[in-house]
Amino acid sequence: MDTPSKYRSADERRAETVRAVVSMAAEQNPSSITTAAIAERMQVSQGALFRHFPTKEAIFEAVIGWVAERILSRVDAAISAAISPTAALHAVFMTHIQFVVEHPGVPRMLFGELQHARLTAPKRMAQGLIARYTQRLALIMDSGKANGEFDPKLDTAAAASLFIGSIQGLVMQSLLLGDTQYMATQAPPSFALILRAIERTHSCHD
Repeated sequence: MDTPSKYRSADERRAETVRAVVSMAAEQNPSSITTAAIAERMQVSQGALFRHFPTKEAIFEAVIGWVAERILSRVDAAISAAISPTAALHAVFMTHIQFVVEHPGVPRMLFGELQHARLTAPKRMAQGLIARYTQRLALIMDSGKANGEFDPKLDTAAAASLFIGSIQGLVMQSLLLGDTQYMATQAPPSFALILRAIERTHSCHD
């Protein structure tokens, strides 16, 4: 079962495992993914798989770490390239949607981990990802309030929740429809509604 791919380094094998799980999560409920199925997808033995990950939870922890690293790096790049807080929020929204379009298994993984009753390592990492993401949104919104783009009385915590909730809603609808492009087509008008809710109006006064 172990092909020439067995000569890959430990890091390459772990990365391959993560990619396999992300791919499988796009096809089925992540909770139903077994180590046997992962090994079969990778065309290796379970023993080979366990040499790099002692448990299924360890595999899922690596997957959430992979997600966090990639989505936050994309978000940070989008923010850095933006010329204003409004442009930054728009870039983050579209970047997040595009990431999910490319990796539809990711939200299934995150939702699945966050639903666990006990605080598993993957769940803790998922919560940490959301916290770091929310902090970035709050910084953008505070900047927008300071320069007059957003309502000076804006509740940044509530606005960040609205932002994330809007993306989650689009993702859920896409999953229900079985059409990942749905979220891409609905993203622009959805962001326009968010912007309308938080932007400074002519009647606003400091």
